[in-house]
Amino acid sequence: MMMQRNRYILLTASSTLLNRIMIQIKQISKDEAFIINQLAREIWPEAFKEILSPEQIEYMLDWMYDVNTLEDQARIGHLFFIVTKDGIPEGFLGLEPNYPDAGTLRIHKLYVKPNKHNSGLGKALLVKAEEIANRLEFDTINLNVNRFNKAVGFYKHLGFKTVKEEDIDIGRGYLMEDFVMVKKC
Repeated sequence: MMMQRNRYILLTASSTLLNRIMIQIKQISKDEAFIINQLAREIWPEAFKEILSPEQIEYMLDWMYDVNTLEDQARIGHLFFIVTKDGIPEGFLGLEPNYPDAGTLRIHKLYVKPNKHNSGLGKALLVKAEEIANRLEFDTINLNVNRFNKAVGFYKHLGFKTVKEEDIDIGRGYLMEDFVMVKKC
């Protein structure tokens, strides 16, 4: 009985370790920006279906996730990461150092496939952002999030505070109705 119990404990510990090993966060180059584009096109329609019209989702995807736009952002210093589980891309992170002010790291993009919510992948991406901020010796991380997005609760749970609301006219009669959220590192 003791031998079987020890084997169970060992298997449980091995499974936990294996699960952690199979989750990886990798920085990608401008030449891999197409991965962000593909993930966004998979994630956004589901993530925003209750908040935005299909037309606004498509407009914003074309505007913010065009491969050329992403490549240009990488050229000027934006940092892009993907999170994979078992080698499959499941989400992404986009950061801009010193935006809007020196010493601030801006999270422009943090998305995980909806079927991977509550899996720890989003938190892992946020931890990666915190690691980058610490490495750069920045004291603040900020982001905008749609006021009606369920992710507001995720960010609050992880220590972000809402500092203001803003409505951003993005053209064609569309608005981004956001909270600006901040976390001190």
